[in-house]
Amino acid sequence: MKALVVRKEGDEKPVAQVEDIAEDMLPEGEVTVAVDYSTVNYKDGLCIGPGGGLVRSYPHVPGIDFAGTVEASEDDRYKPGDKVVLTGWRVGENRWGGHAQKARVPADFLVPLPEGLTTRAAMAVGTAGFTAMLAVMALEDHGLTPGDGPVLVTGAAGGVGSVATAILAHLGHEVAAVTGRPEQEAYLRSLGASRIVPRDDLTEVTRKPLEAETWAGCVDAVAGAMLGRVLKQMTYGSSVAAIGLAGGAAIEGALITPFILRGVNLLGIDSVMQPYDSRLRAWQRIASDLPMDKLEAMVEPATLSDLPGLGRAILKGGVRGRVVVDVNA
Repeated sequence: MKALVVRKEGDEKPVAQVEDIAEDMLPEGEVTVAVDYSTVNYKDGLCIGPGGGLVRSYPHVPGIDFAGTVEASEDDRYKPGDKVVLTGWRVGENRWGGHAQKARVPADFLVPLPEGLTTRAAMAVGTAGFTAMLAVMALEDHGLTPGDGPVLVTGAAGGVGSVATAILAHLGHEVAAVTGRPEQEAYLRSLGASRIVPRDDLTEVTRKPLEAETWAGCVDAVAGAMLGRVLKQMTYGSSVAAIGLAGGAAIEGALITPFILRGVNLLGIDSVMQPYDSRLRAWQRIASDLPMDKLEAMVEPATLSDLPGLGRAILKGGVRGRVVVDVNA
């Protein structure tokens, strides 16, 4: 089987290259999956890149998600031929992941692929899209409905932001997409964004404790200074679903504003350790509420041999939308 293998000797930097490896090198697990597709995410870039900070032991196969067909199973829930998808559980970080033609994992890590989704479509969604759906579901659970007002999506041209924009627009929300790259406006409008907000508008420092109530909800994939500014602009009783930390872990702002004076909810979204029912519900919503024509516009195809370069590019913000890796190409 072919796999992207990251190796590290002593104090040297990690090296990632495609190798032929034996199936018996796979870790223990109840289910062996013939992988069709995986993706490239920011965490994959950290594993593939020269830093290697997320990897605890070498050799290592990255790939934080995958979709494919069950080849062998010791668990009654899955039988050979079943289509399955996996996100989370630190696969690709602490455990070998999807950048290989086969994977072996505990059965609890998997969910059945919902009807109507192909394995390629599932990875066009991938962990980023799964996380975006969790964020949308969290906003809905806290009262957001279409017609409440504009919903802000930060980091909108990235993987999470792209899918969140498409889902929210498909559900009837007015979506304001934030980007620092003006050349992405046509792309974001094709996903359903009705308004483009320049990143600089939300990173300018202001000492005002509160600003005009503007956003009825927010999917935030950036954090840092931008999240501090966005919180000041949320409407009364609204919610922010916070996903990523690309802009930094620290935010500026006072506890009393906006959390007490406006009752704003800050919702942390964890896509890694989600219970089975929550994962299944999210994937079923993806199958029903994500327009597949919009999904295809986000996809950049790749092969295993492309991954070392893509791992470096994604760390520099040089990857748009969703990179889908055909591990058998």
